[in-house]
This record gives sequence, structure tokens and C-alpha cells, in this order.
Amino acid sequence: MAQRLFTLIVLALLLGFPPAPASAALFGGNAAPAFVKADEAFAFDFQRHGTDIRLNWRIRPGYYLYRQQIKLEPVDAVLGKVVMPAGGNHHDEFFGDTEIYRNTLQIGIPLQHAAEGATLRVTYQGCADAGFCYPPETRTVPLPIASGDMFASLAPAGTVSPAPATAAASPFSLWWALLIGIGIAFTPCVLPMYPLISGIILGGDRASLSTGRVLLLSLVYVQGMAITYTLLGIAVAAAGLPLQAALQQPAVLIVLSALFIALALSMFGLFTLQLPSSVQTRLTLWSNRQRSGSPWGVFVMGALAALFCSPCTTAPLSAILLYIAQSGNLLMGGATLYLYALGMGIPLILAALFGHRLLPRGGAWMKQVKEGLGFVILALPIFLLERMLGDRWGDRLWSLLAVAFFGWGFLLSLKGAYRGSRIVQIALLAVMLVAARPLQDWAFPAERGAGAEANLAPAPGFNRIGTLDELTREVNNSAGKPVMLDFYADWCVACKEFEKYTFNAAGVRQAMDRMTLLQADVTANNQEHAALLKQLRVLGLPTIIFFDAQGREIPDSRVTGFMDAAEFQRHLQKIIP
Repeated sequence: MAQRLFTLIVLALLLGFPPAPASAALFGGNAAPAFVKADEAFAFDFQRHGTDIRLNWRIRPGYYLYRQQIKLEPVDAVLGKVVMPAGGNHHDEFFGDTEIYRNTLQIGIPLQHAAEGATLRVTYQGCADAGFCYPPETRTVPLPIASGDMFASLAPAGTVSPAPATAAASPFSLWWALLIGIGIAFTPCVLPMYPLISGIILGGDRASLSTGRVLLLSLVYVQGMAITYTLLGIAVAAAGLPLQAALQQPAVLIVLSALFIALALSMFGLFTLQLPSSVQTRLTLWSNRQRSGSPWGVFVMGALAALFCSPCTTAPLSAILLYIAQSGNLLMGGATLYLYALGMGIPLILAALFGHRLLPRGGAWMKQVKEGLGFVILALPIFLLERMLGDRWGDRLWSLLAVAFFGWGFLLSLKGAYRGSRIVQIALLAVMLVAARPLQDWAFPAERGAGAEANLAPAPGFNRIGTLDELTREVNNSAGKPVMLDFYADWCVACKEFEKYTFNAAGVRQAMDRMTLLQADVTANNQEHAALLKQLRVLGLPTIIFFDAQGREIPDSRVTGFMDAAEFQRHLQKIIP
């Protein structure tokens, strides 16, 4: 009986009084949200599967990770194609539509090459549904030693990624190489040569050859050209493989991007690229010694023809070779240039079979094809630079390229007097306006929520600090006034809501005028910021801390999570009666 009474008394006490942490969180009848540490909100670990790494997150209910904030930085290693699983849709006023992950997340990381001591820096950032965001977290994953494998990229998708990709890691697929090769065939330096080349490989006696023989000889010529390009692609990829760690560095990416831009400018006619005339002369003499009409002689002609670089083919070929070198994938390198050569050879086969009847007549359109390929080459530096600049600047660069491309198309349409040209012009202008949206969001951030940049200057009335020493100095100079320290970051949605909806309210502004206002912008999340957050026990943002005139934190005054103007004004009145 006594034991039952004791149990009832204990239950009554537990039900009648809140636990100590909850009581401490009560302020004016409203419980402050109890947020957990980042390691508890986003529990991270990793597993090894041979030379592959699987990254795992267990995400606490009520919390989420941003897809675009997950960054992978290999050190002394080369990653294969990383497939990111699809996330859920998320919308907020300041960042627009984004993708987020909830509950669990797994990402497979295939390794192409990893030296001894190689590591992978994994950075991620997330928020709570209650309006509380955590600074970016970085974890270092040790990588096993892995040598370059030409078949690494052909591993089954299930061994690398837990879910289908929503976007490819590379904008340049093998089929693009085939299309570029076909496009090169219709440039002014190449197309007019096809009837002459077909006559040479057939031996000048087309009438005496059967259709099957003509098809065989033309295919052999194209295969000679394609195999030469394939070997060149494999050699370039193999040479680039040991340099992959260097090719991940910003300085190298900038240099490669500048080279791609220069190659694109040559396609627009600013300057000419081709082999020295002495080299071309020797190759021509060697090709002329081969026997026309015989499969072996035709094969050698095709192999030598692959080494000829006209002004129209040099820039695209150089761009593809640079791209292959930075990828380091042997199989992709060979296959890319094989399809590139095959694309160039398709019109040649048609010319050999049907003569010049199926080939279009030359004209100004061939120059336009060449310029169009210049825009294709310009896509490669954007692909490289967005690794370094991030998704937002990547979107702006893609937008700029799209506007330039469709603007070029619009100018060309003005020169034509064909039927329906007005409709084409209106359509091009409409597409330009749609493509320019990221640039409009950048140019007019105040008028558009999505993609708007955060103000670089602190909110009105705030002095910005970034270190503990600066905080101590400002508190000592507060002239006896209480101090309000606001932690802010560009990635914190609720911080922007505080500035837009709360701090600008008249009643809140009047109460804040009686305080020394400080703001710590921890967007960069560097070592000094980390030390400041750790010293003041700040788990995430928004966090607002209040100090008295002696520099001591005022008890039960800390704010975590968003407060509207009325609630925050009542909070300030309790701190400063």
C-alpha cells in the first residue's frame, strides 16, 4: 500500500510541475523552441564499399537539409559521377523554390583516383521547420587508395546512388560529341571538301564500283579517322588522370575556362587556329602516297586526315580534348572522340554514295553553323566555373549564355525575309525574356524574392562585429546601455524575416533605440566566426543575445527562432522596462 501511495505521489508531482528545462524556457507564457545541436539534427556517417564511399544522414523530424548546400571537395582524389537523389520541394519568400531532404539521405561517391592520405570534405547545411537554421557543417572523410579505372564510370547505378538523378553531373554527354561532329561537317572549311575527298578515296572511278564497294571504302575511311581520334582521346585522358587533383583547384579551373573562351572566340572569327603549314604539307605528301580505292590505303588516308586541323575544326577539337583531360575518364575520352569523328564522317559517306546531290549548297549559313558551335564551346567554361562559384552564379552564367545565343538568333532572323519570320522573331524574344530571369533577379533583388541577394551592409542602426575581441570592445564602449547582438547569415531565412518584418516595425525600432545594436554576419563561417559561435554557445540562427552594461548576458533573454514584431516588442519591454 505504501509503495502504491509513493508511486501516486511521484506521478502527481511529474504531472503537476513541468521539468526544469521547460520551466526555464517559459517567458511571458510562451515556450521558446528547444532546438538540438547540429549533430543531433543531422546525424552524419559514412561507409566504404570497395573503392566507393556512401554518405549517410539521419535527419531528425522537423528538420531538413538543403540539396544545393551539399558540397563535396576531394583532396588528392578524383571523384566519378556523383548522383544526387531527388529532394522534396520547398518554397520560401527569400530563396524561392529549392529542394530539401528529410528523414534520411544517402549519396554514393565513386572514386576514380585517390592517392595515399586522400580525403573528402563534405559540407552540408540545414534548418528546422520552426525557423531556425544551422551554420554549414563540414566533415572530413578519409578515402581509400584507388587507381584510375577506365571502367569506373560504368558501375551499375545501384552501387553508386540510392536514387535516380534529377540532373546529370556533366552537361556534355557522348551524343553531344556526335552532334558537334555533324555540325563541324557543315562548316565552310569542311563541307566543300567532301566531294573532292570522296573522289580521292574511291580512286576517281565511281562508275565502275558497286554501291557496296563504295559504302565499304567510305566506312573504312571514316573508321581510320575515328580510330585515330579515339586513340588521341584515350591518350589525353590518361595524361590528365594524374593531374586531376590540380584540375580541381580554382586557379586551374580559371585557366581552363579562359582557354575555352579563347577557342570559342576563334569560332566567331576573331582569330584563326590551325596546324603550321609545314606540318600540314608533310601530312599531305604522306597521304598522297597511299593507294586510292584499296581498303588499307583508304584507312591510312582517314587516319592521316584526322591529324589535319582546319580553322573550323581546331577550336572544337581542342575544346573537346581539354574537356576530356579534366575528366580523366579513359573510356569516355575514347568514346567521345570516336563519336565526334563518326559525326564528321556521316556527310562524307552520303557524298560518296550519292555524290553532291544530297549535300546542301554552300552559303552564309555555313558561317552561322560555325558561330553556333562557338556557343556550344562557351558552355564548357560555365560548367567548370560553377563548381567554384556555386549554383547561384552558375545559373546567372547559364542565363547570360542563353540570352546571348537567342539574341544572336534574333539578329540573324532580322536578316531573313522568309514567311513566318515575324513569328520566329517574337518567339526568340520571348525565350530571351524567360532565359534572362536569373539576371533580372540579380539586377533587381528588392523587387523579387527568389534569388535576391542579402544586403552586404548591416541593418540600419547595427554595428557589425566578427570576432570576440570586437564584441568585447563594443560592449565596453556601450556607455552603460544594454547590448543587443544579432547573429545573421545570408543562408538564414528567418534572419531576413527579422530584418524585413520585425526590426523595421516602429514599436520595435523605438525600443531598440535605447540599446547598443551589434550584428555578427557569420555567412562565411570561418574560424573566427566558429570561435564566436562556440564561445557564446550559439547552435544556429537566428539567435539574438542581450548583455547588460557590465557585459553579462541577461538571464532568460536569448532569442532563438523567428519572432514577429509584436512578440519581439513585448520581449524587449521585459528586458528594458
